[in-house]
Amino acid sequence: MIGSAENPPGPEAVTIDARGLSCPLPVIRMEAALRRIAPGASVRIMADDPVAVVDIPHFAQAGGHQCRRVPCPDGACVFLVTRGENP
Repeated sequence: MIGSAENPPGPEAVTIDARGLSCPLPVIRMEAALRRIAPGASVRIMADDPVAVVDIPHFAQAGGHQCRRVPCPDGACVFLVTRGENP
């Protein structure tokens, strides 16, 4: 289960700081991290590229993963992606 903004995911969540990177690099890093974790585990991705707002949820859902955007105080987008059953 993914944590809420008040209850973030536990320490098992992998964090990717993709701020300053242009798409598709945040998506490529997300996909690489998802391949390394078990189904049901989460990846937290921070990105400030405006295209990431569209690309990260699209590619996460296309891969069978759950994606949720959470608030971030510094203006970057933060996504929590939970790996589905498919690699």
